[in-house]
Amino acid sequence: MKISDLLTLLGGLALFLYGMQMMSGGLEAAAGNKMKTILERLTSNRFKGVLVGAVITAVIQSSSATTVMVVGFVNSGLMTLNQAIWVIMGANIGTTITGQLIALDISAIAPLFAIVGVVMIVFLKKEKAHHIGSIIAGIGVLFIGMKMMSNAMAPLQQAEGFISFMTNFSNPILGILAGAGFTAIIQSSSASIGILQALAGSGVIGLESAVFVLFGQNIGTCITAVLASIGTKTNAKRTTIIHLMFNIIGTVLFTILCLVTPIVKLIEYLTPDSVVAQIANIHTIFNIGTTLLLLPFGNLMAKAAIKILPTSVKEEEATHRLEYLTDLNYFQGHNIGQSAVSVTQIGQEVERMLGFVRENVVRSFDAVIKKGNVDMQIIHDKEEYIDYLNTQISKYISRFVRTELSKQDSLIVSGYYSIVGNVERLGDHTMNIAECAKNLYDKKLTLSSTAIKEIEKMKEISIKTLDEIRISKYDSAVIMVKTLKNEQDIDDMTDKYWENQIERIQEETCDPETGIIYSKMLTDFERIGDHALNIAQSYQKMKI
Repeated sequence: MKISDLLTLLGGLALFLYGMQMMSGGLEAAAGNKMKTILERLTSNRFKGVLVGAVITAVIQSSSATTVMVVGFVNSGLMTLNQAIWVIMGANIGTTITGQLIALDISAIAPLFAIVGVVMIVFLKKEKAHHIGSIIAGIGVLFIGMKMMSNAMAPLQQAEGFISFMTNFSNPILGILAGAGFTAIIQSSSASIGILQALAGSGVIGLESAVFVLFGQNIGTCITAVLASIGTKTNAKRTTIIHLMFNIIGTVLFTILCLVTPIVKLIEYLTPDSVVAQIANIHTIFNIGTTLLLLPFGNLMAKAAIKILPTSVKEEEATHRLEYLTDLNYFQGHNIGQSAVSVTQIGQEVERMLGFVRENVVRSFDAVIKKGNVDMQIIHDKEEYIDYLNTQISKYISRFVRTELSKQDSLIVSGYYSIVGNVERLGDHTMNIAECAKNLYDKKLTLSSTAIKEIEKMKEISIKTLDEIRISKYDSAVIMVKTLKNEQDIDDMTDKYWENQIERIQEETCDPETGIIYSKMLTDFERIGDHALNIAQSYQKMKI
């Protein structure tokens, strides 16, 4: 093989992989959040789950994207382990579309696709047009790269050493290991299968050897889900075990079939003129066949995954930890499918943080109402947790925004960054109220029964405001309307209670020092309304 052939091969491989990334990235950017919504809602039974998994993966051209989303949904509790099984099975079917697309061999008109796509990206201003342009250009670049690889590998048909090396893949174990290893490295079964098709199309490897490499590639694609599960809960890790189980069981069964039955000869007979189409067909048969075989045993697979990875005696709740977001260290560039999951998980983590603030609102006002008869250490510990979440979520967002995000996702993530800061300030003002309670208790000061009733009303509307702002229950427009009313009510109550307090001091029914502490509480109460309104405005800007 000449140096020029080697350079052509490497250039073709580069174009092929880049075209695959362009196409997948464009598809995900155009439909990622819609796909996420569908996954969340339409997995109520096994047949729907398989269908949804297959359709979504066929649309976004990446089983890795689908499995990453599934791992994220299981980790965050949006999807059960059993629901995840069906989607994973469907994803394995949907990923076969890429191989079938390559088998169509449109390399002659591939430059036309590339030109049309690039024109759309360069000359059209709409973001959606850019995404569609990326899809079209990606298809063109992919096939140009495919053709370059096929042409560069053609001379290898005459190279005895290379042919000898490739014939080793007729050994099932070596073939499976080679396919799994290569796919794990490039993290895309679609891309590795396309490269296998290019090798076969050049006559370098026959179908009898290629099938074992193909089976190994289905195992290797699980590496993306494994990486996505780093830092997640046990249930999310079990999802990756099920993904591995599916492909390993399928590989074992089809390897035996290929060794003891004439299935390879049958595929060759059905599509005699194209080994590229033969590989695509065996890939489709492998995934559909494995799905049909394992569909009745999905729940058993879930139980097996629990046995393999049991829950620890006590899933250690670190003193402070992120519940939904994966380890901050897991950012290896832009991971297809990760953005839709991460946006959802950031929102869940923010809502969790709001929940902690709500707990402290209850405890802090109770500390005043019950005259200090509340464990102040609990309030203090929870405030430290809120501060921790503020820091960690903000760090996560800061790193996440460096990846390639759609305009909508970027808007949402920026909104969450603002919201986190306001939630942290809510926690600070709540803590101030608790400190006021401690001051009253330490100095043996008491509030009048009228003031206690006012504080009970402050507590009531503060809780109401935080409950109504929770994004899981209302859309941003509803949040804005409700929070505006609550903020105005808080302002009116603050003014009224301030006047009442002045009257009590003038009538000497209130100790001046008690009045100063009560005034501080009113200031913090009024600020709770202000920060709640800031949060509502951020949600409105996010347009979710």
